[in-house]
Amino acid sequence: MAHLSVSYTNDYWDFEVDHYNQPTLFAGGSGVLIQNPELRPFAKNFGIFLILLSLSLAVVFSYIYSSVTFLLIALLGNLLAWYYSAPPLKLSYRGLGEVATALSGFILPAAGYVAICGYLDLKIVLFTIPFVIFMTSFILSVEIPDMEGDGKGHKNTFIVKNGRKKGFIMIGLVGVMGTLSLLLLSLSSLFPQINFQLLTLLSLFPTLVGLYLLLRRTSKKEKAIHLVNINIPILVIFITLFNLYFLSGIIS
Repeated sequence: MAHLSVSYTNDYWDFEVDHYNQPTLFAGGSGVLIQNPELRPFAKNFGIFLILLSLSLAVVFSYIYSSVTFLLIALLGNLLAWYYSAPPLKLSYRGLGEVATALSGFILPAAGYVAICGYLDLKIVLFTIPFVIFMTSFILSVEIPDMEGDGKGHKNTFIVKNGRKKGFIMIGLVGVMGTLSLLLLSLSSLFPQINFQLLTLLSLFPTLVGLYLLLRRTSKKEKAIHLVNINIPILVIFITLFNLYFLSGIIS
């Protein structure tokens, strides 16, 4: 519910800046409120409804299973979802949008871990490092097409501050860091039941694509959008295969 709320609240709070952006396959906002501004109150109210529903479910779960930690994680996730674009924090406008998005790579797996185990520990923190890293690749990718519009709307993203070419360089470097983090986990004795060698091999898909983007980096918008439209589906395929690996272990 918290994750879904972002689709509504971000469109609401980004209404002004979205006037400067053209929706693409993975960026620029949905464009729904630009074409139908009368839906703005609904978008805001429905986003708030989803957040309240999320927190209500978290309270019920935390009460039944005596897990204050789970409630705190749900609260953190909802705060990031709301204040990503909402005032007064407006994280994505203050150069913290990348940090907030990367943190979701920790929050979602950690919520599942705490739901099962009831606590946080160093193991889950280390386990989520690759997710945090690859979520950084994702947010940089979706910022690249919107550079000009975000700049006009005073959205202080990494790409607005540093340009598309540096963004593509970061995507390439981040991919390498993601694969290295999985490789290090495979060499550790923390997770003997997990085949991190296989997961490291799977990570080569987004990493090699990230390096391709680094080599083909460009400041031209249309060419940049084409590169982004390659990177994001590969990230989705990677995380899907990642999930299927763990799902197959649960089923077996």
